[in-house]
This record gives sequence, C-alpha cells and structure tokens, in this order.
Amino acid sequence: MAKKSGNKSKDELTQQISRSRHEITHRLSRVRDEVDLPRKIRRSVRRQPVPWIVGAIAVGLIITSIVTRNRKVIVEATRNGAKAKSSLLETGFLLGTLRIAATLLKPVVLKFVEEKFGRYAMRRQSGPKGF
Repeated sequence: MAKKSGNKSKDELTQQISRSRHEITHRLSRVRDEVDLPRKIRRSVRRQPVPWIVGAIAVGLIITSIVTRNRKVIVEATRNGAKAKSSLLETGFLLGTLRIAATLLKPVVLKFVEEKFGRYAMRRQSGPKGF
C-alpha cells in the first residue's frame, strides 16, 4: 500500500520521486551487472588471465589426447590392387565434388561473414549502450 502524503509540499514530493527514481535506477544497474555473465567473464579474464590461459591449455590438451589416441588399423592385402584403385577413384571423385561445392558456396559464405563482421564493427564504433 502507498503511504499517504499528508501535507507535503510539491517540492518535497518531487524530491522524493527523484530519489526513488535514482534508487531504482541504481538497483536496476546492479541487477544487470549481476546477470550479465559475458561481462563477468571478460572482467575475470582481464583481471586474472593466467588461470584462464592454463584452463584453455588444459582443455586443448584433453581434446587433443581424445582425438589422437591410438587406434588399431587393419589393412587388408589385395592381390591386384583393385580395391586400392577403387578407393582412390572414390577419393578423387569426393575431392572434386567438394572443390566444386566450395567454389559455388564461396560468395555466400563471404557475404555472411562480411555482414557479421560489419555489424560487429558498427557496434564497436558506436560504443556500448546502456548505463
């Protein structure tokens, strides 16, 4: 429930409204700071880069060890190399197809990347928005 103002003057009421607006604005900015996870991570990386670098190296080593672990490879011997020729033909056909697809998709990918980086550059030039 709202408090009754009683016989307060107009100046007192405007000052009270101004204080309450300032307080709400301050609280809202604090809530935004608490909720903005990317900003927290950026600050943490700037303040303490060593743990982040060590963590990134550890994750990279783990992923590398998973990907490059030893696997058994069984090679079947063929008498006249018919299988080897057909697999070589399949590989050549696949590479040719990929090259044609890459040539056709290159303009689309370049346009997409230019749009994304253009928006990013425009945001960086205009400066941060908000408080």
